[in-house]
Amino acid sequence: MPMDRPERLPEPFLERLPQILPPDRVARCLAAFERPVSTTFRVNTLKADVDSVITRLTAAGFAIRPLSWPAAEAVSAYGVPNEQRRELSESEACLRGEIYLQNLSSMIPPLVLNPESGERILDLAAAPGGKALQMAGMMGNLGRLAAVESVGSRFFKMKEILDRHGARIAETYLKDGTGVWRNCPEAFDRVLLDAPCSGEGRFRSGVPSSYAYWSLRKIREMARKQKRLMFSAVQCLKPGGVLVYATCTMAPEENELVVERSLRRFGAALQLEEVRLPIANLAPGLAQWRSKALHPDMARCARILPDGQMEGFFVARIRKTSSTLDDPETAERKGPVIWP
Repeated sequence: MPMDRPERLPEPFLERLPQILPPDRVARCLAAFERPVSTTFRVNTLKADVDSVITRLTAAGFAIRPLSWPAAEAVSAYGVPNEQRRELSESEACLRGEIYLQNLSSMIPPLVLNPESGERILDLAAAPGGKALQMAGMMGNLGRLAAVESVGSRFFKMKEILDRHGARIAETYLKDGTGVWRNCPEAFDRVLLDAPCSGEGRFRSGVPSSYAYWSLRKIREMARKQKRLMFSAVQCLKPGGVLVYATCTMAPEENELVVERSLRRFGAALQLEEVRLPIANLAPGLAQWRSKALHPDMARCARILPDGQMEGFFVARIRKTSSTLDDPETAERKGPVIWP
């Protein structure tokens, strides 16, 4: 008997999904695609006190919902009913930069990276800026944070968001992230690469705009770009530093296979560290995709499954144990452009 499935999602995607997820998670994931995602936001502690913001929003008529999500307190995250989403986005608190609307899954990569005050951090594909803003808050606006974006329209929106929300340590760069490593090799303590992707984790059944540009060809196209960005991210990272690779897609070609390529390329210089998240909608990285056996440590990665509150995401945490600049491609690197 064929399984129930939201028929308006692309058929090739639906055929692939049971090959990616544990068998007992497929039905729940499909059901999540049929529901609107919850409206959640973070209080921006760079601009405002949490209690003050929540008090004012409640007085303004917002039905603020404390979250049972384990990391909610750590990121000052709350929810409101979906029917109040637009009103919240137009609220005084939002316009002043005191809150930032963001899905809970998008708050995970900075938590896994765990930037510290005083460090040099690179956000290599930073638009629209929510993760860079979150990291600036985690660092208490102490240190240096390079936010790189290659698309002009997205760059200027990101810059406005970071400025309005008070991320003073954020230095923005309109650059192609694949070439950043040539300008600042091994210059950063931590690197976040939330890579452009095919966006499968944000699909919504019956919302064609959520999957209008998806195709198997798109997956291949994104994977090629992700591998170039990942190479750049590794080369930008100091020995001893941490790289977090993330996407909002389910496709192994954009997730495990991108990480796999870097592990094979750089060998013992990179080590996968376990991503430990206290959430139920979690699956480990795949040990195999189709007929290809993957790196034995791939299970240390995490695939966040859509559940109606959280969108789909993939997260890997990589430790760089030694320099990678003996790679022949580094011979072309130029003098510093981002930072000396």
